[in-house]
Amino acid sequence: MPKVSKQTVPGEEIGVGTVWQQVVDGHEIAFLSLREQADLAPLLRGLPGDRCTCPHWGYVTAGRITFTFADHAETFEAGDGFYVGPGHSPTMEAGTEYVMFSPEDQMAPVNAVLERNLAAMQSA
Repeated sequence: MPKVSKQTVPGEEIGVGTVWQQVVDGHEIAFLSLREQADLAPLLRGLPGDRCTCPHWGYVTAGRITFTFADHAETFEAGDGFYVGPGHSPTMEAGTEYVMFSPEDQMAPVNAVLERNLAAMQSA
């Protein structure tokens, strides 16, 4: 059975923190560690409704993450497991760490938009 951890995959700097991610059997497993407060709304521009279109399951190991939907927000703190459906935009406090599981086929187009927007922000 495949194993994914911060020790088995290289980390990638994302400006406000680090992400370690790998696809296993059709699911992206991602560990995220944020040094700074982060609002991903600007990175989601270009997706339908400018919100993430992928569902996620995860567990918060430190800090707090809030997923904002068109009509409500859901906040998860250290020790919380979560499921969040499509149509959200996340914000994280500085010091937040979590692991997230996402269907690869639904996460791939989101990652493409995130990467494009991040590259545009870094070159500006």
